[in-house]
Amino acid sequence: MSRMPYVITQPCVGSKDASCHGACPVDAIHPSPDDPGFDEHDQLYIDPDECIDCGACEPVCPVEAIFPEYEVPEEWQASIGANRGFFERP
Repeated sequence: MSRMPYVITQPCVGSKDASCHGACPVDAIHPSPDDPGFDEHDQLYIDPDECIDCGACEPVCPVEAIFPEYEVPEEWQASIGANRGFFERP
């Protein structure tokens, strides 16, 4: 299982502010606001294979939902699996 450089956590649910998507230099945050399935998801996710661990997304998140994996608060640990699962789906 690959390490998740950054994880988008529970505060993103319902907010889905795309500031992080715009700040990401490698388009590692999905779904994109331009994707047809954008409205089908409750939150955004960071692709661990595309993320370059630059941290540009973290300070622009207005709901402070983005954390390095090792700093995800205890109450939002399930977000790590949810983020990983988004990219493991068929």
